Amino acid sequence: LTYAAGQVLATAVEATKSLDHAKLAHFIHTHSFSTVAGKIAFGPDGEWVKPRSILTQFQHITDHDIRQINDLKKWVVVWPPEYRTGNMIYPYAAARK
Repeated sequence: LTYAAGQVLATAVEATKSLDHAKLAHFIHTHSFSTVAGKIAFGPDGEWVKPRSILTQFQHITDHDIRQINDLKKWVVVWPPEYRTGNMIYPYAAARK
């Protein structure tokens, strides 16, 4: 994401031909950007228009073998819906079985 932030800033500087913070902020808040992290757009408040947070849960962990975390079948995306690979198991103790 740091590289993507640099891409956003570089695009804004090139487009505005300026280093003026107000001009850069206006450009960034009114345009979307194609970056290494995908398409990014910011709203008037400076926050991402579409959040990039992903909630995951390890499921069906059977013992104390740390290598299980490399098994993507046990690492389930539970939010956001467009990336979901399974449902959250709650209570969490049930995710161990």
